[in-house]
Amino acid sequence: MKKILAIHYSQTGQLTDIMNNFMSPFTDADIDFIKIEPETSFPFPWSTATFFDAMPETVMEHGMPLKSISFKHEQYDLIVLGYQPWFLSPSIPTIGLFHQEDFLKRIKNTPVVTVIGSRNMWLNAQESIKLQIQKAGGKLIGNIPLIDKTNNLVSAFTILHWMLKGKKTKKWGILPLPGIAEADIKGVSKMGALLKQHLSENHLDTFQEQVISSGVINISTNILFIEGRAKKLFIIWAKLILKKAANGGKRSFWVNFFKYYLVIALFVVSPIVLTIYTIFVRPFTVTQIKRKKAYYSNTELQTNGKV
Repeated sequence: MKKILAIHYSQTGQLTDIMNNFMSPFTDADIDFIKIEPETSFPFPWSTATFFDAMPETVMEHGMPLKSISFKHEQYDLIVLGYQPWFLSPSIPTIGLFHQEDFLKRIKNTPVVTVIGSRNMWLNAQESIKLQIQKAGGKLIGNIPLIDKTNNLVSAFTILHWMLKGKKTKKWGILPLPGIAEADIKGVSKMGALLKQHLSENHLDTFQEQVISSGVINISTNILFIEGRAKKLFIIWAKLILKKAANGGKRSFWVNFFKYYLVIALFVVSPIVLTIYTIFVRPFTVTQIKRKKAYYSNTELQTNGKV
């Protein structure tokens, strides 16, 4: 009987639903299903202040202490890691997991599949997780990203409505439901069944090839463009806020400054820049775009700093 560690952090419960559906085909496996918990929980629903205040530590990947985790086994045949991106980075509790010696011992020399629940931007976060897994001695053999397929600007409204109100309802009664579509959450069981087949046949190295062939990964060219630039800006802001606070500055002032910057960048600057990019740049970079999408769809980690 295969021993599988299925571990994740979920604040809203959405990722728990995803993980349950993904693992549902493994009826004959010994599954250690763990939901990690921070020592100090994040609020849900968030307040605007606490939501944006989490940005600097998230972007700089500081992690946080977690409550003690009781693992069933010393070693596993497979680890399924579920996580969500915050501010284009892995959530703080997810990074905290990679500071846990007991987890690091179990991930070493073990195949890992990541399952992502995201609004729509997961590329930078997955790069960080790839590096964490590599540093821990694990082997990433698959990635299943589930996203909210609503328009980028619309989903920004709906996800904030959910995060700040705590209710997965239609904003103003007219916008789409926030989060990942229920059909996609239930449908991820097909990818679980595919993984089960590869695990039983000892062909895990070819799992991601079939994931890609299935069409479950669809990277938007606009999102690819935005992520290629936004993470660098987030790092600048995170360092600035932490530096100002360390030198006696009022952290809340600079966090608020970032909040207004982000709103303007998302709803005013981004549409203009994307229009210019689509007309004047995108037609001449088709080959580069294809190469980047192929890279992010796969599991290898870039080694030269460029995709």
